[in-house]
Amino acid sequence: MSLIEVIDLHQKHGEQNTLKNINIRVDKGETLALIGPTGAGKTTLLRLIDLLDLPTSGKIYFDGTDVTEPGRVRLEARRRMAFVLQKPVVFNTSVYGNIAYGLKWRGAGKNSIHQKVNSVLEMVNLSVYKDRNARTLSGGEAQRVAIARAIAIEPEILLLDEPTANLDPISTSRIEELITDIVNRYNTTIIMATHDMTQGQRLADRIGVLIDGEIHQTGGSTEVFTSPRNREVAEFVGIENIINGVIAASKEGVVAVDIGGKVIEAVSDYPVGEEVCACVRPEDITLALSPAPTSARNSFTGEITGVVSVGALTHIKIDCGFPLIALVTKRSAEELNFEITKRVYATFKATGVHTIRRD
Repeated sequence: MSLIEVIDLHQKHGEQNTLKNINIRVDKGETLALIGPTGAGKTTLLRLIDLLDLPTSGKIYFDGTDVTEPGRVRLEARRRMAFVLQKPVVFNTSVYGNIAYGLKWRGAGKNSIHQKVNSVLEMVNLSVYKDRNARTLSGGEAQRVAIARAIAIEPEILLLDEPTANLDPISTSRIEELITDIVNRYNTTIIMATHDMTQGQRLADRIGVLIDGEIHQTGGSTEVFTSPRNREVAEFVGIENIINGVIAASKEGVVAVDIGGKVIEAVSDYPVGEEVCACVRPEDITLALSPAPTSARNSFTGEITGVVSVGALTHIKIDCGFPLIALVTKRSAEELNFEITKRVYATFKATGVHTIRRD
């Protein structure tokens, strides 16, 4: 049975629909990452699941019980959850006092509190700061205090809203390690919102893509990032080559997509005549300065129109009669002397092309 189930959830602020027809299920011990652009409705959804706000319509079930309406059942369910906000909230007291707060509120005994807080302090690697005022800590340390306070009460569901937003890479890595440790140690069910797609891939069992208040797709990271359901998801997950075309032929599961006189072959079951987008991830494209034998079904020659280096990688923009973007290592780009106006050969496999129906 799902620990959390959201059915046909809608939320309006004034006349604006902030969430529309949300349907998700989260099993016990599962980590679900909600990814999406800023303003997509991720925080609003977390607040509804944490029962802080009432939905305009729809149902929320916690452990099989309807907790949508106000009342005792809803309050009891809230006590089994914890919510860590994007901007960590710490009280004007010691780190120890911050972590002990929830336990005291629940009436835990002094010895129990002492044992639990010290255990959690060690887990989050903040034992040396236990007597320090939490408001003097760095952003990453304060976030660890907020997470520690949440897990001290051993919630069945931990909700995290952008847990590493605005943190440096080292602090981000520590928070991610802590989240993984929580899952492994307590088997806690986690629902986290993040705009960092790679973070969702690293930490989550499943990913839900939330765009403009709607869940466009849920599934494993491989499914979402390589087989997006529509153009909106494809664009968000970084598929830079989304090429409009029409299925011109189909044979044994391989289709020919006509893109204005040129043809891209893809593995697809769309029928002839279907208007589609052919999606190719830049890293699935191989570039060379001369034609070479290859098993790839797709091979095009074109002129480089742009070279943009980002860290150890370089984006190569090519005009093949249609625009194409390839991703290579910076070292490869330098060794092959990829520069604007140079002609290159771009190849990619039919299995590397994902087709989606055009809206």
